[in-house]
Amino acid sequence: MDGPQGAAMSVEDFGLKGPRGWAFRSVTVDAEPGALVAIEGPSGSGRTCLLLALTGRMRPTEGRAEVAGLQLPRKMAAVRRISALGPVPGVSDLDPALTVAEHLRERALLQRRFDGSLRALFRPRAERAAAAAERVEKALAAAGLDLATLPKRERTAVRDLERLEELRLSVALALIGRPRLLAVDDVGLKLSDTERTAAWGLLRSVADSGTTVLAVCAEAPEDAVVVRTRATATGSDSDDGLLATTGEGTAEDTGQDTGHDHDADAGPDADQDAATATAKHNDEDTAEEGKADAIAETGRA
Repeated sequence: MDGPQGAAMSVEDFGLKGPRGWAFRSVTVDAEPGALVAIEGPSGSGRTCLLLALTGRMRPTEGRAEVAGLQLPRKMAAVRRISALGPVPGVSDLDPALTVAEHLRERALLQRRFDGSLRALFRPRAERAAAAAERVEKALAAAGLDLATLPKRERTAVRDLERLEELRLSVALALIGRPRLLAVDDVGLKLSDTERTAAWGLLRSVADSGTTVLAVCAEAPEDAVVVRTRATATGSDSDDGLLATTGEGTAEDTGQDTGHDHDADAGPDADQDAATATAKHNDEDTAEEGKADAIAETGRA
């Protein structure tokens, strides 16, 4: 899939502390653009918090970090714009009641409305629709999701997807925005050994295409740049009470696709659809930060 150059990462003595102690600290990593970076550690060791901090969605407490040359926490909003969340439970969950087509169409609509140039908005309707369809097709191909193999093709509801298929859909939705950094939480969750191997193959393929991949796992593959986290002295709930980022601007990619089957070029109701999507997009930005707070409050990482 054609896309922007991946984001290099330079992190030194990175840490995040909340009222009940450290979620993670003393994290150091250097990764080239297009690297596969694995955050390895046991559950409760601050893995998810580190992933959210490196994508500009949680504010660090100490240390130095640059993502694509953007300093954290000063450039958190800019980092959010060049990064995208794949599956992150509690933050970017898919709506189980919506179909694959509904998720894809709404993401394409949001992408066109909030990431396209002003000139692109005035292109002929048919041309805009063709460009959106091409972007979706490339994202699906990069994620290895073949709609023809699903039980009801594109009309399959998320609740009816296998776990690996759901992972592929989440990754495809994130790749529609052509991010420089893709973040995926708990890669091996509810996957068999064979499926876990396929999941890492998918992420490795995305990285090979140029997009830097940041993935949380219990055990990293041999070819990844490994960042290890560990439970701090405060125990597995060490990330309780952490604060998510606020006041830094709009988060670009929540991965949360809610709503109905939109068609951006469906005639006179298109403007109303866009207005609805705008309000929903703003709500989702707030929801993403709220869900990051919820992760911190429950100590799940």
